[in-house]
Amino acid sequence: MIMVKQWKPAGWAMAAIAATTAVGLIVPSAMAQRDPAYEAARSAGQIGEEPTGYLGFVSTPTPAVRQLVTDINIKRKAAYTSGAPQGSTVEQFAFVTGCNLIAKTKPGEKYKAPDGRWLTRDASPPVRDTRCP
Repeated sequence: MIMVKQWKPAGWAMAAIAATTAVGLIVPSAMAQRDPAYEAARSAGQIGEEPTGYLGFVSTPTPAVRQLVTDINIKRKAAYTSGAPQGSTVEQFAFVTGCNLIAKTKPGEKYKAPDGRWLTRDASPPVRDTRCP
């Protein structure tokens, strides 16, 4: 018998509340410490936010951009691991945070839509997963 792990609605609610709080606490401090190389890669459309809560590559990255994104994603994983509330998984917490990070993208920045396409944010709200809070 194969066991399939299902996300419980209570876990989603807990993750949503915690992620909303975490985005408010983690993201501003991360924004204040942004590397100019990160800003350049983001504004050039080389990298963008993914619904998973991690940064992704829109195009083939240079070794420096790859290392930069790897470092940021390692820090995000650590934050998700320590911040996931009881009753939710790290993946749930990361997903809800990803929803919030995509919502906070600025016009001109890239993000990954639920269908897997990379989109460029315009003045309208971004296309997000229907499970996003």
